[in-house]
Amino acid sequence: MSSTNLSCGIVGLPNVGKSTLFNALTHNLIPSENYPFCTIDPNIGIVEVKDERIDILSKQSKSKKPIFATVSFVDIAGLVKGASKGEGLGNKFLTNIRETDAIIQVVRCFEDENIVHVEGKIDPNSDIETINLELILADLEMAENALKKMEKQVKGKKEYINYIIFLKKAINHLAEGKLLKTYPFTEEDLKILKQYNFLTTKKMLYIANVKEEDLPSLDSNAYLKTLQERAKKENTFVIPICAKIEEEIAQLDANEAKEFLTSLGIEQTGLDMLIKSAYKTLDLISYITTGEIETRAWTIRRGSNAQKAAGKIHTDIEKGFIRAEVVSFDDMIKYNGRVSAREAGKARAEGKDYIVKDGDVILFFHN
Repeated sequence: MSSTNLSCGIVGLPNVGKSTLFNALTHNLIPSENYPFCTIDPNIGIVEVKDERIDILSKQSKSKKPIFATVSFVDIAGLVKGASKGEGLGNKFLTNIRETDAIIQVVRCFEDENIVHVEGKIDPNSDIETINLELILADLEMAENALKKMEKQVKGKKEYINYIIFLKKAINHLAEGKLLKTYPFTEEDLKILKQYNFLTTKKMLYIANVKEEDLPSLDSNAYLKTLQERAKKENTFVIPICAKIEEEIAQLDANEAKEFLTSLGIEQTGLDMLIKSAYKTLDLISYITTGEIETRAWTIRRGSNAQKAAGKIHTDIEKGFIRAEVVSFDDMIKYNGRVSAREAGKARAEGKDYIVKDGDVILFFHN
């Protein structure tokens, strides 16, 4: 069982390994042929965020079911130059990733004469520029349409003037071929920005799709190095993954997968690394509730207070919040549950302004 929290859109040029990776992430076998546009419909897969704390507390509380946090992945058709103008099929699906929290760009970092590259050469920076330009052009079209609409509505409504000023700034910046996240928006602008789902304001991570033989010694991959240098400047993550290997791991049970990883000299799957990086990028943490009915992970933004965290469970709990009883995960284990932790003085009564920490095990009291 799971509750969807985080969503990531997967983009990339055709034939970079997106569908293979998506199969591995979600265990959904969709076509992955050696030609562009094999992914015709946007595919959505939901993946559980494995967290051993949930399993441990679930056993301790004799819960009927453990419920993990989840990540949903939206995979869209390979983008090509001109996608925003209807070239290829990608443009139809860009709208499907407007609702996501982050964008994952899959970048090909391997040579294989049997797999054609849509641009005819392997060049991570060029691939990223192509994708970014399509995201920019899609946002430009959206901003221009929003401006036309706003200019019709502005007559007699002064509150719309700020929107027009904001949209003109955004259009000029995008027209220069720049991502909106690089614009120095004012506080007022940022409030307006939140009302638009621009693609180029989203956090971005890179997946470097490498060959199996590169995995034990990634330093030797020059394409990966290029990508890592770029990511460092952009203050983001690169996750080196061999999509083919991930797809094989996805078919194995937990013990077989562990053995397979050990044989390759790898500690964790690419999926695990990707999810951890996505959580860090978006500054997310999990708190836990546990009892006989269920033990569940709840994903919140780092820095959220107890009242806001309670709202993840239900708005009524947030509105009627009285207090939160907090025990750390380590103390739950050390004292074998909440009752003993309480007797040992390890259960803290916290008010609505308490800043929730990763791994807090919380019991909310509310009207």
